[in-house]
Amino acid sequence: MELNTAIIEAIQNLKGKRIVNIDLSKIENAICSNFIICEGGSNTHVSAIADEVTKFVSKEAHTKPLGKDGQNEAEWIVIDYGSVMVHVFQRPIREYYNLEGLWADGEVEEIADLD
Repeated sequence: MELNTAIIEAIQNLKGKRIVNIDLSKIENAICSNFIICEGGSNTHVSAIADEVTKFVSKEAHTKPLGKDGQNEAEWIVIDYGSVMVHVFQRPIREYYNLEGLWADGEVEEIADLD
């Protein structure tokens, strides 16, 4: 399974909301080729989504993260896969940092919530 697809499926498995895939590959000096951003409703939910991404991607895409940060507070967890950075936010923190606005030059794909 392709990395981006596995990440998005893992997020959907745990009902992550407002999933966005930002393609940064055409932006000079971008730190990676994609940001995948989503949100959870609580610290527990954010942490669970991040754990699911790590486990599911390891199993389905045979890829382990290079790093993971923010697990203790679980307000914003970032998972670094080198070419893809996964950001799992609580909504107020996501709105405050506004990564979608900061990287608006990228091609933004909104993924429909599975309800």
